[in-house]
Amino acid sequence: MPDQPNDLLLRHFQENGTDLTQQIDAQLNLIAPDSPNIPLYRDMILTVLRMARDDRDHWNAKITLKAIHELDHAFRVLEQFKGRRKVTVFGSARTPVESPLYALAREVGAALARSDLMVITGGGGGIMAAAHEGAGLEHSLGFNITLPFEQHANPTIDGTDNLLSFHFFFTRKLFFVKEADGLVLCPGGFGTLDEALEVLTLIQTGKSPLVPVVLLDAPGGSFWQSALDFIRSQLEADRYILPTDLKLLRLVYSAEDAVNEINQFYANFHSTRWLKRQFVVRMNHPLSDHALAHIQTAFADLRLSDDFHQLAYAGEEHDEPHFSHLTRLVFNFNGRNQGRLRELVDYINLPENWAETQEKTRLRATETA
Repeated sequence: MPDQPNDLLLRHFQENGTDLTQQIDAQLNLIAPDSPNIPLYRDMILTVLRMARDDRDHWNAKITLKAIHELDHAFRVLEQFKGRRKVTVFGSARTPVESPLYALAREVGAALARSDLMVITGGGGGIMAAAHEGAGLEHSLGFNITLPFEQHANPTIDGTDNLLSFHFFFTRKLFFVKEADGLVLCPGGFGTLDEALEVLTLIQTGKSPLVPVVLLDAPGGSFWQSALDFIRSQLEADRYILPTDLKLLRLVYSAEDAVNEINQFYANFHSTRWLKRQFVVRMNHPLSDHALAHIQTAFADLRLSDDFHQLAYAGEEHDEPHFSHLTRLVFNFNGRNQGRLRELVDYINLPENWAETQEKTRLRATETA
């Protein structure tokens, strides 16, 4: 859907006797004449001009400039990895090499690479170094943070184009989530818990797209199980969260199970987006009539009104034509219960619910008869 101009920004300059829209559009059309993002770039420029007119604080301007530079640099570097699925692995930088968790993280990195998934970490030591060690450079990305004291990226990515260094924690966190098609959370300290809770909050509130979140511990470990016990006994019991919010998590005790969980999530599910007021679930395989009928009743609580509709690409998503081969499940999502949405994803991922699977079953039955 094309982005609309920010009327508040436009009125701000018009009311002050300065209408810069035509001048800005003229410059933008010289640089990017066919871009569908002209309204976005116009609003960016108008925002900066409004800051310049107010001219309130040197530090505000400096923060804005640094953040824009960081975002632009990261977008440029990550363009070469566009189209590759990536999994962010979090865990303690203090995990020693001899720890079973280090070995487990290395196994996870290797297993993700075998599934052609890139491994994103903070680029440091411990769990991060282990995951990259297992994945190898070709399947590794590091999002490091520049600190006032001496620190280095892990040997797998240090000094390579697969390492990005960030000045701000908030821009670094943005890319941890933005680039992730899945997350694996290993035991760690305050930083790991911070990332875990922030990711869950973003998904729970719909501010970040639904992706698989896997809690990984060594066999016999109690780190994540203790955390889940607390969440159930305190947060769920006191109704601070919905009971279905815990559907957003999966606890596993092996690298194989962690990667299988992520691969299963994408067995049929591809991605989601909002299109006007409709929620679109893109799928690799269309659902059978029986499965679609089941969804109408079993997941009716996800709809504000109308039915679930299974549609082919119709050109409405003109800004993403590379997804035109995918089938759409479209409905008026209430936007609230992401845990139930995860249950819907689990249902559409079952091969027995795909149209071609049921057709093959029917043909085999006919041949047998």
